[in-house]
Amino acid sequence: MKKAPLLIGIALTATLALAGCAASGSSGSGTGNGTGKNATIEIGSVYEPQNLDNTAGGGQGVTEALSGNVYEGLFRLTDDGKVENLLAKDYTASADGLTYTFTLRSGVKFHSGATLTSKDVKFSIEKVLSDTSQSARKSSLAPIASVATPDDSTVVITLKGRSISLPYNLSYVSIYNHAAKNFTKSEDGTGPYELDQWKRGSTLSLTRFDGYWGTKAKNAEVVFNYFSDATALNNALLTNAVDIVTSEQSPDALSQFTSNNDYTVSDGKSTTKLLLAFNDKVAPFNNVLVRKAVTSAIDNKKLLSSIWGKYGTLTGSMVPPSDPWYENLTSVNPYDPSLAKKELAQAGLPNGFTFTLDTPNYDPHPAAAEFIKSELANIGVTVTINTITADEWYSKVYKAHDFVATLQEHVNDRDVVFYGNPDFYWGYDNTQVTQWIGDAEQATSTADQTALLKKANEQIVADAASDWLYLYPQIVVASSTLSGYPINGLNSQFYAYDIVKK
Repeated sequence: MKKAPLLIGIALTATLALAGCAASGSSGSGTGNGTGKNATIEIGSVYEPQNLDNTAGGGQGVTEALSGNVYEGLFRLTDDGKVENLLAKDYTASADGLTYTFTLRSGVKFHSGATLTSKDVKFSIEKVLSDTSQSARKSSLAPIASVATPDDSTVVITLKGRSISLPYNLSYVSIYNHAAKNFTKSEDGTGPYELDQWKRGSTLSLTRFDGYWGTKAKNAEVVFNYFSDATALNNALLTNAVDIVTSEQSPDALSQFTSNNDYTVSDGKSTTKLLLAFNDKVAPFNNVLVRKAVTSAIDNKKLLSSIWGKYGTLTGSMVPPSDPWYENLTSVNPYDPSLAKKELAQAGLPNGFTFTLDTPNYDPHPAAAEFIKSELANIGVTVTINTITADEWYSKVYKAHDFVATLQEHVNDRDVVFYGNPDFYWGYDNTQVTQWIGDAEQATSTADQTALLKKANEQIVADAASDWLYLYPQIVVASSTLSGYPINGLNSQFYAYDIVKK
C-alpha cells in the first residue's frame, strides 16, 4: 500500500493535493544521463510541492526538494540529527540565555547575485512568525521577542524566555532574499542548487549553482519526478527512468529490489507517525478512560503488519527513536480488548458509544480507518467513517477543531512538545505537562531538557492523549551506481548535493 502523497506535520499545510504521475515532460534519463560531476540524478517521489514557499502551505514537497538544496538556514540538521553551523559562521549566547548573537558567513550570494546580509535573516525569521505564516516552526520560534541587525553581518535575537532549542529550530528556517518577490512560484536562495523549472504534476528540476559559497554539488542537476501510484514509481526505478526513490511506497514490491544487485535498499530512520488523534476537549474523548479503552482495543501491531509487512516501528508515543528523549512506551496502553471493555465500563459507557472518524481520502488513511472500525466494534464502539479531502481536513479539523476523532500523519521530529499547547488541534490540556515542556525549553543543559521531556511524554501516554498507531519506515531504494544519498527521513529533508553516479 502506498503512503500519503504529502504528509502533514505540525503547523500543517493549508493545501494538500495528490501528486500526478510523472508526465512525458520528465527528462526520465535515469542511469544513462552522465556520470560524476556531469550527472543528472533522477529522483522519484510522491511529495510534489503545493507551491515553493514553506511558510505558505508548500508542504512536505518543499522540504524534500528545496530545504538544504535551494534554501539554507543559519544551521543545518545532518542526516543523523546533529545541528551544524551553516549560514551562521558562529554565535554566542548571553549568560542569562536571553540574547543570541549570530555572525554570518561572508561571501554568501543568493542565486540572483545579491549578497546575504542580516536584513535577509531578520526578514526570513519574521516571515515565519507572521500572522499568515503556515510554517511548521512558527510556534517553536514563539520565544523570540525581537530580531535586530546592528550591521550587515550580525543578527541579534532577543528572547522572551530561555530557548535551549533555538539553534535547532533555526535549522528549519529557510533564509530568503528580503528583496525577492513571488516566493510561491520562484526562488532566490543561497543553496548549492537553483531552480531550473517546475512542471506541475510532473517534474521539478534543480541545477548546480556555480556561485555557491561552499562545496559545490557533486552532480550537475537533480530532477524530482512525481508520481501518485506506487507501481508507477517502482516501474520507473526498474526501467532506469529514475535513479532513486526517496521513500518506498509499496513494501510488497521490495523483493524485486532486494534480490537484484542493481539496486541498494536502505531502511533508514523515520520521524513520520500515523496518529488516531482524539479531540480531547469533546465528549467522550474528554474522558481519559475512554481514550485508554479505544487505544487498548486497537491491535497496532496487526495494523502495521497489514500495511508495511515487516517494516515500521511501534513506539507507543509521539517520540521516535531518533529523538533524545525516546522511550519505548508500547506497554502503557497495551492491546487488550478485555481491558478496553473494563475501562469503558469504568467510564460509564458499558454498552459502548458511536463516534465519527474524519478520515483523509489518501492512503493509508482509508484502510486504517476500516481496520479501526472493525477493531472497535469488538468492544461495542461504532465508528462512522467520514472521508474528507486534505483541504477539508485542514479547514475542518486543524483550523476549526470541528471533529471528534481523526487520522493524520505528523512528519516532524521533536514534535511531542505540541502536546504542551492546549490550543493545538487535538485539544490535550494537562497543566503539569505544559509546565514540564515549558521548563524543558528553558533548561540550561540538554540532560535536563531530556529528563523533563521524558517525564512529559510518559504523562502524555498515561493520559492516552492520542493513539500513536505506528512509526513509518524510511525505505530508500537506489540504483547501485549511486552513492552519497541520505537514508534517514528526519523531517523529510533530502539533501541531493553529495549524490554521485558512477
